[in-house]
Amino acid sequence: MSAPVGTQPELAAWLEQLEIRLGALEAAQSPTPVYACTQAQLPAAAAYLNCVVRVSDLNILAASDGTNWRRQDTGAAI
Repeated sequence: MSAPVGTQPELAAWLEQLEIRLGALEAAQSPTPVYACTQAQLPAAAAYLNCVVRVSDLNILAASDGTNWRRQDTGAAI
């Protein structure tokens, strides 16, 4: 969804739709997809404090503590 170039009403409508979409993300009412990657593709944990990822080759969820990705099944660092 790219921002319109043109009249002010078009921009206002686009901003309204953007606000609706962001609101839906902030107040999830149902399950949402989780980012998935392999262990080798994990981004730096420091950049994703308190975020969750699905490590597909290990078939687990991991959460960033700001230093490491922590396995949610054992708590061990990945």
